[in-house]
Amino acid sequence: MDHSRLLARRVSAALTRIRDLTGVSLAFGGLVRDDGTVALERFAGPTVGALPGVELERGHGLGGKVVALTRTIAVNDYIATTHITHRYDRIIRAEGLRAMAAAPVVVARKPVAVLYGALRTTGLVGDRIQDAVTQEARALEQELAVARARAEPDPEQAELVELKDRVRTAHERLRMLAARVDDDELRVELRRAGDELAGDPPVALDAPRLTDRQLDVLSLVAGGRSNAAIGEALGLTPATVKSYMKSIMSTLGAGTRFEAVVLARRYRLLP
Repeated sequence: MDHSRLLARRVSAALTRIRDLTGVSLAFGGLVRDDGTVALERFAGPTVGALPGVELERGHGLGGKVVALTRTIAVNDYIATTHITHRYDRIIRAEGLRAMAAAPVVVARKPVAVLYGALRTTGLVGDRIQDAVTQEARALEQELAVARARAEPDPEQAELVELKDRVRTAHERLRMLAARVDDDELRVELRRAGDELAGDPPVALDAPRLTDRQLDVLSLVAGGRSNAAIGEALGLTPATVKSYMKSIMSTLGAGTRFEAVVLARRYRLLP
């Protein structure tokens, strides 16, 4: 099976999971061509036939903007938003879609696909839908990176990637454990052990200040956990976790949870 067919199959599987997890009216997406256009060819849910085969130009509409910026974008009313161009409004109206989120799948710094979760009503897309779309995109990126590594094996690089993943998992678990112990001294030592295990360079001088609890939350976000799962792990309510994330994103200047993780790693706040 060639690379594009394999990618298309994995996009379809990701869209099915998005719809199953969130109950969106339609999950859809497609592959990004070499010229930056997005071919909408994969769907999970009913479509009236306006979307299949549409080609989005880079920078236009929601998907085209996602490709251009390589980050997740959500809109509560596609037709009314001022954050995108409206070249494809006729098609979106025909499908009856309004609120939606879209995330790019980026491999080797190049967008290769776009995933959408869309509702046929206006209103807040919400963390659940936006997070599900983003997390499926990130999971697909990892699958593709692994497939690429297997197709073009580099034993040394593969070993480093595996080691980094193990370090991040251990760091996450140590912070989670530290957050739940009552002994202040032990809590400090557990967090210190996690930071020493990560072995990253010192925090960047221009790094924004995050509290230990904010870093606890963000480390679990980096592990792909939902607000509910983070709350259960840290003994917090989902609403409290959401409040922490809002503050974290504001401090880091991030537009999405994923961007907050990326920025935190750039500032060396997370491994």
